[in-house]
Amino acid sequence: MSDVARDQGGGRADRHPHHDPHRLGRVSTGSGTHGPASKRIVVGYGFWIFLLSDIIMFSAIFATYAVLQSATNGGPTGAQLFDLKNVAVETTCLLLSSFVCGLAMIAASTRSMMWTQIGLLLTGLLGFVFLVLELHELADMVARNAGPQRSAFLSAFFTLVGCHGLHVSVGLLWLGTMMAQIWAKGFTPNIQRRLLCFSLFWHALDIIWVALFTIVYLLGAGQ
Repeated sequence: MSDVARDQGGGRADRHPHHDPHRLGRVSTGSGTHGPASKRIVVGYGFWIFLLSDIIMFSAIFATYAVLQSATNGGPTGAQLFDLKNVAVETTCLLLSSFVCGLAMIAASTRSMMWTQIGLLLTGLLGFVFLVLELHELADMVARNAGPQRSAFLSAFFTLVGCHGLHVSVGLLWLGTMMAQIWAKGFTPNIQRRLLCFSLFWHALDIIWVALFTIVYLLGAGQ
């Protein structure tokens, strides 16, 4: 009986996590048996931190616009200036470009040169159309004496929309560079990580524009 008791006691002791060296090792290291995260995950995580800082900047500009949207100084309001049909076309172009960008990333994961380049080209063309429409809208407002110097409302509006447009311009330059690098070097690990960062950047611009479209244009046109 004593041997059985000792065996049972030993079995209970072995089942305790503090007496299991393998389990203890897994608990203490916190990384399991797989080692550190891959460089792709680390780069993606670091770029998300950068994007969050960019979103904080946009949040500050959004807050400024919210405070100044009624400070028209006797000038035109958003309801008098905004053309929702034109803005709807802009929004459609940017949403489609984000969708096509996602398809291009899928093609890149399969190392399909042709479909990756086609997807990135369509992404760039849709982004370029969006930018042209946005610049046309801003130029038309300036021609109607509704430039950023006209009122605090318009200063905030031009700053917010212009800052987003500047980001889209940088994204298009980045996109062209990535297409050239893929063509010259192929789908190397470095290129794949850069594509991941570009994709995150482009989708973040899409999210910011949806917020801008809703807060600035839709709400502004109804005032």
